[in-house]
Amino acid sequence: MRLYIAEKPSLGRAIAEALPGPVQKGPGWLKVGSGDHACTVSWCIGHLLEPAEPACYNPRWQKWRQEDLPLFPEQWQLTPKDSVRKQLKVLESLIRKAEVIVHAGDPDREGQLLVDEVLRYCNANCPVERVLISDLTKSAVARALAAPRDNREFRRLSHSALARQRADWLYGLNLTRLYTLNHRHQGEQGVYSVGRVQTPVLGLVVARDQTIADFEPKPYYRLLAHTRDLDSAPGSPTFAARWLPDEAYREHLDDEDRLLNQSVAQRIAADVEGRPGRICESRFRDRKESPPLPFSLSALQIEAGRLFRMGAKEVLDTAQNLYERHQLITYPRSDCRYLPEEHFNQRAGVLQAISRTVAELTPAVDQADTSRRSPAWNDDKVDAHHAIIPTARAIGQARLSKAELNVYGLISRYYLMQFYPEAVHQEGRLTLAIGEHRFRATETAVSQPGWKALELKQREATSEPPAAPLPRLQQGDAVLCERTEIKGRQTQPPQHFTDATLLSAMTNIARFVSDAELRKTLRETDGLGTEATRASIIETLFRRDYLHRDKRFIKSTDKGRTLITALPDAITQPDMTALWEAALEQIRRGEGDPRAFLEELKGQIRGYVGTASAPTPEPDCEDAPQIHCPKCRAPMRIRDGKFGRFHACSRFPKCNGTRALEDATPQDGTGQKPIPCPHCYSPLVRRKGPKGWFWGCSNFPACRQTVSDADGKPAL
Repeated sequence: MRLYIAEKPSLGRAIAEALPGPVQKGPGWLKVGSGDHACTVSWCIGHLLEPAEPACYNPRWQKWRQEDLPLFPEQWQLTPKDSVRKQLKVLESLIRKAEVIVHAGDPDREGQLLVDEVLRYCNANCPVERVLISDLTKSAVARALAAPRDNREFRRLSHSALARQRADWLYGLNLTRLYTLNHRHQGEQGVYSVGRVQTPVLGLVVARDQTIADFEPKPYYRLLAHTRDLDSAPGSPTFAARWLPDEAYREHLDDEDRLLNQSVAQRIAADVEGRPGRICESRFRDRKESPPLPFSLSALQIEAGRLFRMGAKEVLDTAQNLYERHQLITYPRSDCRYLPEEHFNQRAGVLQAISRTVAELTPAVDQADTSRRSPAWNDDKVDAHHAIIPTARAIGQARLSKAELNVYGLISRYYLMQFYPEAVHQEGRLTLAIGEHRFRATETAVSQPGWKALELKQREATSEPPAAPLPRLQQGDAVLCERTEIKGRQTQPPQHFTDATLLSAMTNIARFVSDAELRKTLRETDGLGTEATRASIIETLFRRDYLHRDKRFIKSTDKGRTLITALPDAITQPDMTALWEAALEQIRRGEGDPRAFLEELKGQIRGYVGTASAPTPEPDCEDAPQIHCPKCRAPMRIRDGKFGRFHACSRFPKCNGTRALEDATPQDGTGQKPIPCPHCYSPLVRRKGPKGWFWGCSNFPACRQTVSDADGKPAL
């Protein structure tokens, strides 16, 4: 029996439709054809297996204890996910009967792993082939099925995904427990989740919010010289040229060469007003601009976010619907912006489908030059995926939601641009010297729109008349400064992140790194996260109460800022996680060792565990390490009051817990190391009831967990 295993049911159905013969449905499978040529199609439902929980390796690891850290499994284990256990049993049964298995996971790192891990779990020992399907139309699936490859060619891709999975487990689980326990020691509640991608993303937002909060606006001044050709008659039109900063005035300039001193601006204006000068540089040219490449997922999310104010996850979900439900676009979770050269032959069918699906684009399709071949078609730039483009399938646009129509139209426009001529920009620049000062005037205009006719504008064109073109003066021509103008401005803080700008920051993370060599390395990686995970990472930060939305802006919460403040810079900055992606890419190419990668990571985690101890008490906290607040379990410090010295909570004024100074070893257990509640992990407190001593949760009445007392300690 030939068994096809798809990543998800929708792909399984598409494979069955592309195979010859009648289709018979079964529980979790489809049988296609009959007799000796019959084959079976089944599927995963995402990951059917997941990394085992810590307690599966060691029962002691079920409880969160700092003394157990770090947690490093000796032999890695996977466990079936409860929600899809039934489908895993179906696949186990089919794999035992299979003579040939065809791996049809999505054409990316995770798609490779999620089928490979099922094959390993079920001890598959028959030959395994691999097909790469990025377009769910029947003809495209049939072409992919007709060109299977040996699955062993993709084992390095699987190794890379497995290394990523294990590294995320080690990093996220150990550091989440470590810093959550530290925060609980200080009396904070809840879980403080740390992740190798989510935490640097949160760090970006916190840093931007802090920059805005600390920003102090400063005045600066722009000096313009309104100038005309000296040979022209008085009253002739003038052109405005702005003052170019000079090193002689460095003390009056900021880091962006803005002039900060008004009196200096006035002095320069007085020096040049009414005086003649000469053109020292004249440059006029037509600059051609090629059309942008078709979309990758991140590029699509950024552009849809900018134009339609769509969130990253909304764009991904919409694109996934267009791919799976409507089959109108190719595989959306792509990190590539190029197309296979063979796809050029399918352009007529794709253009026709665009015209039939979106009537608004019919004139643009009619004007497309299908003989034009842009640089987008390039086999050398295509790996497992290619750019997101429309398929040759068409449906009535009434069947699409507004979001689906927006995203499909945007993808279609970028595909159509490949068949339009270059845009031509008319650019001009005049640099003039007036006395010891230099000024510059520039112009730019689109003389031939070409592909730009297909661009969507975020706002309607301004009603202001376009600026007059510069006079065509030549180097050496004489000019006269008729008047000057000083424009006062205020420096502006950067804007808070939006979905589009945060995705852009994650994609182009190198610009947030100061080290030149590291920045060069990061430019060669995919940034923070992958195309398929960036949207879910941002949503996770919202779900964990680290971020919140303020209209279209994304801002950090108090909890998010608290976590970032407590973490070392190496965890909150993007350098390390982007280098992870570079290392994982080396593993994929066969140039890196996954075992060495994980061992290096373990060394880093040991370092974090060794240095991230409980907060050090301040000098006035005599005996504080032995005394903890009866309300929140934070360390207490000795203070002087009007009735003498006493123990006060170190979190005052957030917590006003106190204790008499002589009560150095209280019977309620606060004089020993905090012991977490087995239900909610808040500190347990020793209490005395009618039947004697017992331990109750300090989070009472929200948590009513109790534990018996055994010689002054909880009987856990």
